Amino acid sequence: MKVARGLLRNLAGSLGILGALGIVTVGLPAIDRAIPAVRPVAAGVPYPVGAGVTVVPPPGAMVDVTQTRPSGERGTVLFIIGPVRYAIVVTPFDGDLAAAAERLERKITEGRGYQITGTQLGVSTAGGLHGIQGGYMAPGRGGRYTVFLTGGLSIEVTVAGSHPEFGGLAAAVEASTRSITVVDVA
Repeated sequence: MKVARGLLRNLAGSLGILGALGIVTVGLPAIDRAIPAVRPVAAGVPYPVGAGVTVVPPPGAMVDVTQTRPSGERGTVLFIIGPVRYAIVVTPFDGDLAAAAERLERKITEGRGYQITGTQLGVSTAGGLHGIQGGYMAPGRGGRYTVFLTGGLSIEVTVAGSHPEFGGLAAAVEASTRSITVVDVA
């Protein structure tokens, strides 16, 4: 009698553990898929990228929360504006601006079929950050990259889309890039 009760208790405990595992392995991924990865952002409000860097997203931008990781020392944000991808990555960097641009170009050209096009231009944000901007191409896509360097941080901006779609959004994305600001987080 005592043995049967012990076996039933063990069976109930085992079934409880199996049920919890089922919820974790099947239920949580289903819930995750049901929650949209892309969410709207407030218009005209600075969005925190990370490490004290903020940007005002372009009108109509959505943020991909699966690719967005702000933190105190670095950060990443991916905005989606229609078919255009607009990413900003902030990382610690101890080189000069030319080295930061070269590092970003290397990252871009590591992608199959991606190549840098045209010449680099000097750019500035409204807050006085100075950077380098250039373009790149891939089969069926084009893009622009910009890199700023400030206080031991590299701020890398990449924008990609097909030519007709990107062209219509270029001015809004450029205005957003000019809004990049570094605030003192100390």
